[in-house]
Amino acid sequence: QVQLVESGGGLVQPGGSLRLSCAAAGTIFGSNTMGWYRQAPGKQRELVAAITSGGSTNYADSVKGRVTISRDNAKNTVYLQMNSLKPEDTAVYYCNLRFVLGEYWGQGTQVTVSS
Repeated sequence: QVQLVESGGGLVQPGGSLRLSCAAAGTIFGSNTMGWYRQAPGKQRELVAAITSGGSTNYADSVKGRVTISRDNAKNTVYLQMNSLKPEDTAVYYCNLRFVLGEYWGQGTQVTVSS
């Protein structure tokens, strides 16, 4: 069984920054991909960024240049550094892990960008 625990969400003013963290607990082996998705009210869940265990990254066009995903493989932890935040970044952010045994989701953390 794998559990993902997210932290770091909150309220921030436009132009501000936040750093999200997600720690994976359980037995994880082999290559894997960890990522962040978000879901705003009335919208579908969408990929924000993902990173493989080898370090390859993928970003949504809407966040390129403002967001950086990184990971610490020794800690099974993924981070999302978000800068220059905009009101349209407001959403629940979910951590995701995919590896040979399946796909797992965190419980979500709210990010609100508002003045």
